Amino acid sequence: MTVRRLDPVLVDRIAAGEVIERPAAAVKELVENAIDAGATAIAVTIAAGGRELIRVVDDGAGMTPDDLALAVERHATSKLPDGDLFAIRSLGFRGEALPSIGSVARLSIVTRRRDADQGTALVVEAGEKGALRPAAAAYGTRIEVSDLFAFTPARLKFLKSDRAEAQAVSEMLRRLAIAHPAIRFSLEGEHVSAFDWPAEALGEDGQLRRLARALGRDFPENALRLWAEREGFAIAGFAGLPTFHRGTSAGVHLAVNGRPVRDKLLLSAVRGAYADVVPSDRHPVLFLDVVCDPRLVDVNVHPAKSEVRFRDPALVRGLVVSGLKAALAEAGHRATTTGGARTLEAFRAVFAGTGQGGLQRPHFPETPAWASTPTWASPASGFGEAPQAGFEAFAAPSADARAHAAEPTSDALDRPLGVARAQLHETYIVAQTRAGIVLVDQHAAHERLVYERLKAERARDGIARQPLLLPEVVELDPVDADRLLAAMDDLATLGLVIEAFGPGAVLVREAPSQLAGGNLQKLVRDVADALAEDGTTGSLERRLDHILATMACHNSIRAGRRLRPEEMDALLREMEVTPNSGQCNHGRPTYVELKLADIERLFGRK
Repeated sequence: MTVRRLDPVLVDRIAAGEVIERPAAAVKELVENAIDAGATAIAVTIAAGGRELIRVVDDGAGMTPDDLALAVERHATSKLPDGDLFAIRSLGFRGEALPSIGSVARLSIVTRRRDADQGTALVVEAGEKGALRPAAAAYGTRIEVSDLFAFTPARLKFLKSDRAEAQAVSEMLRRLAIAHPAIRFSLEGEHVSAFDWPAEALGEDGQLRRLARALGRDFPENALRLWAEREGFAIAGFAGLPTFHRGTSAGVHLAVNGRPVRDKLLLSAVRGAYADVVPSDRHPVLFLDVVCDPRLVDVNVHPAKSEVRFRDPALVRGLVVSGLKAALAEAGHRATTTGGARTLEAFRAVFAGTGQGGLQRPHFPETPAWASTPTWASPASGFGEAPQAGFEAFAAPSADARAHAAEPTSDALDRPLGVARAQLHETYIVAQTRAGIVLVDQHAAHERLVYERLKAERARDGIARQPLLLPEVVELDPVDADRLLAAMDDLATLGLVIEAFGPGAVLVREAPSQLAGGNLQKLVRDVADALAEDGTTGSLERRLDHILATMACHNSIRAGRRLRPEEMDALLREMEVTPNSGQCNHGRPTYVELKLADIERLFGRK
């Protein structure tokens, strides 16, 4: 076949297929141009999901007639003044967006610089550029794209419904608005929830206000300030508490030098940082911006500029993981404030009554459950050093924990988790604070405390282990036994020393000191299940943490165990000084706080 040069319009349409694959991509290119032009307000309007109309109006620098004529030519841009592709300081830089859009739609541009007496207009239709003409215009640029893909009808077949395309536009604009809080953003049109977010002041407070608009009013009081730097890279933003999670990753917002991205490296780092505190089927809520010299990152690796490539990816990943983990550890026992709201909603459902709409009268037994004769008399060990008497020091059976048994001191009421007042159903601790009450899941809380102690012990000088007087044989499925033996070196670093003992069996020689005396049969089987679940994926540290979490569960206070008041208080005090104690090893909350004002409203007292 004869080789021939492609028609310029066809070249533009091929480029459009790479850059403008859907209406949201066109909006993204136009809004990024407005941001690069120094706009302080950007208004977007769409119709039919962006197929019929896209209008972007900004108050940026505008263009001269000569600049406008060049702006719709391929490979013409103002974003590379020195031609250095390794120091990109703008959001758009390819010089393909406007000519690509103009080749597959009708593109109308009206622009005016602040030093100009009038504006200039230009129309590009199906790749054919019209003549420049004077026009009345406000300062800035107004771009309208109509009948997108009208000249490439095959592309229309691949678009989703108008509602889906409109939602994609909304999500894209929100991500840009989060990354640039100092700019006013507005969106209106069909199938979208219109919004108009004012420009915020520069700084953390302005960023947090913009995040509250995008991620919900509850986010600021459940957010942790994020800042870390290392070797020319820094990360800044706000990370949601582990218990403030969602069912999708839509709440994860990432940027690099103000450029919103969905980068695999950064997403993986976020998942790794939260893996220890968020359920595997849930996702955190956060905004994180990686700041660095433009020469340390290549933003030219993806046509849509949604991915980047760092010069030192391992350094960036380590910085994100360590920075997030440090912020989460500093949060200590904090749990999401929305837990109390969910609890109150559950109470309202109970008090909503039966089908007749009347209130159900709660049943109060003559003898409180916590005052009955205790049936357990062997405390859990391994709680360790606490701010007051260690939890494991109380070996007597559970005693009466009625609220009137002792009046709480003022200092105790001022503690974050208050003072224990009762135990309900031998599972939940009720504590009183100055401003309300706290409900604690004793097993979930102690499980996290034991886990954090084991991790700290491993990091410090290795987990202490205790040789068994009589080694214990554990019968297993041959596959599970082989899996355990393959990981025996890793298990030894965690204090669990095993060896082969014939087909389908292992012999336990040593166990972690904190777990000695427990049910080693069940522990070994659960560790085998943890290895099977984790497989060979993930880092060694993550696998070890998974196994440690399984071990910690075996030395935790079980539901159904009665606790003495002193034991309950010791548990609360250790929660207050233990990192990540607001959620258990599986990511579930360990406690819920109810404000007194909310409880009074529940009962109609306010």
